[in-house]
Amino acid sequence: MEIIIHPRNAALAEDFKKIALEKLESMNRFKVKIDRIELKVLHEGNPRLGKKSHKVILTSRGSGPLLRSESSDFNDLAAFDGAIKNFELQIRKVHEKSKDIERGSIRNKPAG
Repeated sequence: MEIIIHPRNAALAEDFKKIALEKLESMNRFKVKIDRIELKVLHEGNPRLGKKSHKVILTSRGSGPLLRSESSDFNDLAAFDGAIKNFELQIRKVHEKSKDIERGSIRNKPAG
């Protein structure tokens, strides 16, 4: 899985990149085919948006399902935590749907 980070009007700290890469790599535990994840970090310059001035958008690209999640908060890491939580719920839902469930009829089951 390829992870691309796009900071827009933002200077990211090295620890943010390390934390983001670790959390996004942990999404491999689900059996969902994702080729690339784009992480966009936006900073709003408007002082009236002080508590929601940092926005993170996660988008998956590739042969698997299109997943998108976004969150706004007071700093980059808090916004990323909100976005990754929603992204993980979406991946979990796709993973659960793809599980092999035997749906045979009652006629095919042996008596007993």
